[in-house]
Amino acid sequence: MPFISVTLIEGRTTEQKHDLLKKLTVASAEALDIDPQNVRVAIHEVSADGWGIGGEPMSKLRPA
Repeated sequence: MPFISVTLIEGRTTEQKHDLLKKLTVASAEALDIDPQNVRVAIHEVSADGWGIGGEPMSKLRPA
């Protein structure tokens, strides 16, 4: 049973996250030839202050 862990910066809508869950499940089930009910997906959200690139927080890098 695959377990997929996704980390995103906060700001996606509930609809976007649900769409991602569904598409990751379908793609994984097809690729592995398994029942989609056996696929687990977890989305972890991180604040823009808690995510850094090149030593700078995304809150500084991302346009307001």
